[in-house]
Order: sequence, then C-alpha cells, then structure tokens
Amino acid sequence: MAYQYPKSLQNLINELSRLPGVGPKAAQRLSFHLLAHPDDSLNLSRSLVDAKTCVRPCPRCGNFTDQQLCPICSDADRDRSLLCVVESVADVISLERSGRYNGLYHVLGGVISPLDGVGPDSLNLDSLLRRVREGGVAEVILATNPTAEGETTALYLARRLKELGVAVSRIAHGMPVGGSLAFTDEATLDLALSDRKPL
Repeated sequence: MAYQYPKSLQNLINELSRLPGVGPKAAQRLSFHLLAHPDDSLNLSRSLVDAKTCVRPCPRCGNFTDQQLCPICSDADRDRSLLCVVESVADVISLERSGRYNGLYHVLGGVISPLDGVGPDSLNLDSLLRRVREGGVAEVILATNPTAEGETTALYLARRLKELGVAVSRIAHGMPVGGSLAFTDEATLDLALSDRKPL
C-alpha cells in the first residue's frame, strides 16, 4: 500500500495546490517548509487573516485598499480626465510599474465569458458607467487582455461608453520589445500590422 500523508497535511497540500501557478509538487514543498518552520507558518496565517480582514475593493475603482479609497483614487496629482479599464488588480500593478500612465483606473473584476456564465452583469460595469456619467472623464482607455473574452469585453464597453459621448481608445497590441518576427504567432503579427503607426 502506498504511503499516505496525515489527513491534515494532505488537506494543506490540496489547498495550496489550488492557488494559481502552484502545482502538486510545489504545494508539497511549501507544506513541508511551513511545517518545518513554525514561525513562517504563524506569520503567513496572521498575514492571511489581516489581509482578509483589512483589504477590500476600493468603492470607486475596484483596486485593493485598506483605506477609504485606494492610493491612486486619493492621489490629487493623478490625471482625472483619463480612465483606464482593466480586468484585474494585477493589471493595475503592471501598468503602474511601467511608469507611463498617470490617470485613474477601473477594475472590472473579469471579462465577459458566456461559456463560463459571466455576463456584463457579473462585472464591475455599473460603477464604470456611473463614473463616466458624473463627468470629468475625457477618455476611457480599454486595457483588457488580447484574448477572445478580452476583445468581446472591449467591444461591449466601447459601444456602451460611446453612447455616453466619451472618447474611447484601446491599448495597442503587437510585437513585444525584443521579440523576433520568426518566433511570433500569426495573431500577434496581425495585430502588430493593423495597429501600426507612422514614424
């Protein structure tokens, strides 16, 4: 008979393996580490409880915050005429890391995906439309991912936002910096060619 972990250890491995990017082997290594280092386990459990208790979506944009508004929404130096719509908080962090955008954000919390049962009503859309209706937003930049669901969501949003008389743009897609044409897929090349700009 094959060796079986104690039930509580197996439960820990199972829960860790449900996390994105953590497979069964990594979950096993993490579990063993946490059991071998009790201080790490206690610190991790406290951090999880603190984050779950204190962190919530910003009521204005949907970004994570432990304050009344997230730091971006409460920053008076941000350009309030620009509103960048993203799928997730991770996208906000990526765009902020670039250092090239100084406007505000709106986190949808996903994308329209009929096959997964996710329609427009499942996303953070009503508050987006309300923000635009309140005025002050001159341009909405749609920065959903270049997937079928991301494109569907962008098209849906563009239609709804144009009805409100606001300028709508889409982030460009195409060749990555340092990429090679020989190793780029056809869909990426197609987007790169259609989004080309004069020099």
